Amino acid sequence: MEMRSSEEIEIGRDITPTLTPLSFSLHNSHLHTHCSACFSPNPNPYSLFFCSPPCSAALSSSSSADRHLPPSAHTAELRAALRLLLRPSPSALLSNRRILTAHQDDDVSQNIRVGASAVAHAIAEQRGVPYDDAVLEEATVALCVVLTNAVEVQDSEGRALGIAVFDHTFSWINHSCSPNACYRFILSSHSSSQCEGAALRISPHQMGSGVRVSTSEFVKGELGYGPRLVVRSIKKIKKGEEVTVAYTDLLQPKAMRQSELWSKYRFICCCKRCSALPFSYVDHALQEISAFSCDSSSSCDDYKFLKETADRRLTECIDDVISEYLSVGDPESCCEKLEKILTQGLNDQLEGIEGKADAKFMLHPLHHLSLEAYTTLASAYRVCANDLLSVDSEIDINRLKAFDLSRTSAAYSLLLAGATHHLFNSESSLIASVANFWTGAGESLLSLSRSSGGSVCVNIGRVVPNLASVTKFKWSQCSLIDRFRACISSGQIKSADFENVSNEFLHCVSDMTQKVWGFLISDCHFLRSCKDPIDFSWLMSTKSFSAVDIETCVNKTDMCYTHGYENNICIFGEETYTDHAVACIFRLGLHCLAYGGLLASICYGPHSHLVCHVQNVLDHEMNFVYHEES
Repeated sequence: MEMRSSEEIEIGRDITPTLTPLSFSLHNSHLHTHCSACFSPNPNPYSLFFCSPPCSAALSSSSSADRHLPPSAHTAELRAALRLLLRPSPSALLSNRRILTAHQDDDVSQNIRVGASAVAHAIAEQRGVPYDDAVLEEATVALCVVLTNAVEVQDSEGRALGIAVFDHTFSWINHSCSPNACYRFILSSHSSSQCEGAALRISPHQMGSGVRVSTSEFVKGELGYGPRLVVRSIKKIKKGEEVTVAYTDLLQPKAMRQSELWSKYRFICCCKRCSALPFSYVDHALQEISAFSCDSSSSCDDYKFLKETADRRLTECIDDVISEYLSVGDPESCCEKLEKILTQGLNDQLEGIEGKADAKFMLHPLHHLSLEAYTTLASAYRVCANDLLSVDSEIDINRLKAFDLSRTSAAYSLLLAGATHHLFNSESSLIASVANFWTGAGESLLSLSRSSGGSVCVNIGRVVPNLASVTKFKWSQCSLIDRFRACISSGQIKSADFENVSNEFLHCVSDMTQKVWGFLISDCHFLRSCKDPIDFSWLMSTKSFSAVDIETCVNKTDMCYTHGYENNICIFGEETYTDHAVACIFRLGLHCLAYGGLLASICYGPHSHLVCHVQNVLDHEMNFVYHEES
């Protein structure tokens, strides 16, 4: 089955009412920190499973059945399957049961057999009936329905809280790696049983036949509580066009997306993006590894083997560094190791391959591992700065070092936003990720502009004033900010207007970035190799290239990592940095934040947590400037 648009739908519109789930369950790690009925944060952690008496009463029958599950079987998937069986009306949702259980000896099939048995015993106990093959079959079907249709419920910070299964309105929306819709969650202890918001703008069709299925065949009687969901358009959708969402991270290359979709859902994606030959620009960039110092006589097979080995080892290196940082918490070591990999690539890691000790492979600046490294580096440098200030924030040298670390963090945030936006220009379905990255870059730049470390004077005479000095300059209000804010407030913009506003934003931000990028990147060798974080024309084209074209790879690497700095000199030298520079960083931060808020309002609507946060920050910053000027 599939869902198609029943009318023309503009970008940034709700295309379903607020949907409540058929079944849901928190992950074990959140059972004591969030309400089991509505998924909102629990005001009484580690003492109650519910945030209020109404939530406790709403889930009383389901929670009583949970106790029949053995401790080893208490997983979100099994609890959701058990609660699905407790519904007054059986669910008729589709499942991939035949494919999920096709191979009796694989882990998925074995887990289904064990899990279904535990659910069958629990439901038999709850109903007071004998455990038999009929009950086991019912439990197996329910578990397969959950595994096929459950969606990960995330909070406003993007943390996975649990899973939920929704009716056909959502479950019949198929996956695409270039989707035209996304969805947002509403977590509240005051869930309404009535559908809210927009009218239903999609209808079910028999897949491939174009035959419309009556909506009266939908399962009715959804729960009046639980994490709610709204589907929203992220592209302009034509009447009759299939509506799709993403089941996986779209900033992963094709092989990783396909692997995840198969392991979770047992299907291979054949969407336009995945079927493109050669690979689309975005998918090529996300997996490109540049090679040099390779023997030009290497065969296709040799090069392919080397590239696959390099890809695997680079992945292992990046993953090991990030895992160590998350577990040990040493941000300085993390920054040093990640920047070494970004700058030097693989050197001695290929020595074990005969005759290839001189081969060297480096990540493309738009590779998905590079993007992951930028994210981690922005965080790690910020943690380094905070740790330094926590020792003694009154010592000038500490404040100055913390300021230097903060500007490097801001630079990585800006690079991450610019890099993903460059990909977004070719694949507009990346809008949700880009929204988060522009918002993060904006907040990081605004925080830097207010940093007290900027006002520290040191022996070399470097003076970097803080935002209080900005008001000495006339605040040149940008009409673009006002347009952003108007769109954010309404949560609506037309496709043509959005394209124009985006182009204006890039032009405006590019101009400001050229003035401060040299200062932001400080002494970071890798950042200095990135000539411009907004305009990536300094990168050579990443169109598909032949595996035997080693010479081309060498040239690409040289272009990516050896460009001179003479064309990117910051107009504000370290010792001549003026108040105007701080004002420029401040304005750049405002633009990035406002544009991120605009993208977020398209994805999630004007009342979502992220959009409201952006509006509050913008109001505070703009009011500060207007107050100081008056």
